[in-house]
Amino acid sequence: MPLAKLPRPARLRVRSYATTTGSRPPLSGLSATAKSKAEQISKEWKGTSATGENTKNFIGGEFVESKADKWIDVVDPATQTLLTRVPETTSSEFEQAVSAASQAYKTWSRSSVLTRQRFVMELQHQLRQHGDAIASSIVLEQGKTYPDAQGDLLRGLQVVETACGIPSALMGQTIEVSKDMDTSTRRLPLGVCASIAPFNFPAMIPLWTIPMALATGNTLILKPSERDPGAAMIIAELCKRAGLPEGVLNVIHGTVPTVNAICDHPTIKAISFVGGDRAGKHIYERGRATGKRVQANLGAKNHAVLMPDANKNHALNSIIGAAFGAAGQRCMAISVAVLVGTAQSWIPELVERAQKLKVNQGFEQGADLGPVISPAAKQRITGLIASAEEEGGVIALDGRGYQVPGYPDGNWVGPTVIEATTTMRCYREEIFGPVLIVIKADTLDDALAIINENKYGNGTAIFTQSGATARKFEREVEVGQVGVNVPIPVPLPMFSWSGNKASFLGDIPFYGRHGIDFYTQNKTTTSLWKAEDAIGNKASVDMPTHH
Repeated sequence: MPLAKLPRPARLRVRSYATTTGSRPPLSGLSATAKSKAEQISKEWKGTSATGENTKNFIGGEFVESKADKWIDVVDPATQTLLTRVPETTSSEFEQAVSAASQAYKTWSRSSVLTRQRFVMELQHQLRQHGDAIASSIVLEQGKTYPDAQGDLLRGLQVVETACGIPSALMGQTIEVSKDMDTSTRRLPLGVCASIAPFNFPAMIPLWTIPMALATGNTLILKPSERDPGAAMIIAELCKRAGLPEGVLNVIHGTVPTVNAICDHPTIKAISFVGGDRAGKHIYERGRATGKRVQANLGAKNHAVLMPDANKNHALNSIIGAAFGAAGQRCMAISVAVLVGTAQSWIPELVERAQKLKVNQGFEQGADLGPVISPAAKQRITGLIASAEEEGGVIALDGRGYQVPGYPDGNWVGPTVIEATTTMRCYREEIFGPVLIVIKADTLDDALAIINENKYGNGTAIFTQSGATARKFEREVEVGQVGVNVPIPVPLPMFSWSGNKASFLGDIPFYGRHGIDFYTQNKTTTSLWKAEDAIGNKASVDMPTHH
């Protein structure tokens, strides 16, 4: 339940802000490990670079240098070192990608389901074999720790592995509806589809769409985030190595002009999007206006309820990991902890454990979380922390001004814990950083009311040792994905994504059975072949005379 203004602490721990100095020349600011990884990526992969060269388009099965006149710098968020330059794909290049996908659809859609299954099976082998390159690219461009980057890939790889069962998933239905009359329904692909991926999961989100779209017989145009496209470019090359015909997958780049081109092009039949509210609503409305199917995963404010009877050690460790992992840049991060009754006394220990987390560059040994994606993101996050202070919140742990030895220019924000109320800006807005908001509630009913009044519905969790409490919470909470003693209840890909309310726009969610539904359309055929019309019931063995 909402609280009155909280008393200010006697003393707030405030540190000076770290500053950034603009991008450094390629390789100049990287550690020895990061430099080695960057050089290896640039040497071994055709479509991307981590040593300052340009990222390419992938059109018609070839990596093509863009003729763009606008380029976007991709920098290491821990050092501001220039890694690559990403083009704002030109309108001509975009048309080439659509044309290549359209041409490839004519043959790929008619290929056997076993051919498409073999591609998916070979892709999972390639992904496992080259996982280090993908994870290293994510560390350099996005800032995740290396183990977290491996997890990014693994969760996408699980979708690929599930798509290996595509023959069973595409099975249709047939019934004899009358004498000699059959009605059958089968799933057919849509055509050319598009996927627009976010910066926070450079491998997982492309792998939510690539195997599902292609295994069902569609062709795909992928636009990775312009902030960290390297993982997607490596995946595209692995698709080619896995035997994918040219034009079935195309990768283009850019910002609003490219997104609008995807939404407006009449050849594109469906769009899959993961990202923020503003972009998601724009893409959904603009895409739907041109008759496209659209699935759009938007913002979130995920609550975890800690009951007094919870396993304290498990609950606190789970909350810490889910709130601060990936620097809080996950759409399923726990960003609000609702402490019920006497569990409110756990706040000091929660703060103590969060304070022990190690913030560092992603290749550094023992790093628990890395930098946030950009100086602008850092400024927005620290601004929201400051707003809590101004509105009477208690900053129990202040991550502003966090300094990492050896990395003075990183986008660092340390773990932050704020005791707040539901009326404060830091609660109402998605922070998307390593900030945990703590709300107090007297009862489970109060906790449920807080969650259900929030506009978002991506995920939630409860920590309790009572089955009855868990059952009541699961039934009454108005959120699509619920964890019981599980902090990040993202469904494995044999299920489907089920975030709801303001966290999702569209009718058909991602991956699993519903992912098959999104990328296919049904065709029903009724046939009449009368048995009595058959003539000749015995083969002739006489010499044919043709007269």
